[in-house]
Amino acid sequence: MSELPRIIIVMGVSGCGKTTIGAFIADKLNVSFTEGDRYHPARNVEKMRNGRPLEDEDRWPWLESLSKALHKQAEENGCAIAACSALKRSYRDYITKMAGEPVYFVHLDVSREELERRVGEREHEYMPASLLDSQLATLEMLSPDERGVTINADGSEDDTFRLASKALNL
Repeated sequence: MSELPRIIIVMGVSGCGKTTIGAFIADKLNVSFTEGDRYHPARNVEKMRNGRPLEDEDRWPWLESLSKALHKQAEENGCAIAACSALKRSYRDYITKMAGEPVYFVHLDVSREELERRVGEREHEYMPASLLDSQLATLEMLSPDERGVTINADGSEDDTFRLASKALNL
């Protein structure tokens, strides 16, 4: 990659490390970090808290709000970094459309066994471990024609951050 994208989304299923790695990247670039989950409407949060997976209709308003916020941040700060599951190609295309500019996706790919271990060891405000199966079933890997990179994130946070930094030429 020759030039750093203005909007970078660290993506993947619950437990892959997107918040941690996204925050590391933002810190390295000295820009604010956006936790995409904060843009979920209350009904989405409640649905997930009750162990019910989101459907496409639930995601569009969330993705629109997040995308517009990232565009605004990029305009104000030159760069915006966020964590967002962005599980389907259609979601990633929608994010890019709503942001009004190219978005670069850093997909943190983690083995099921490692995801189960991580999710089992943590407490999340509203994302129960029971939703991992639905997220894995929904996940569509980045296609070769998408702007982004897939990184094996089974290793330590430091290893994953090094791989992401290398992919972004940081």
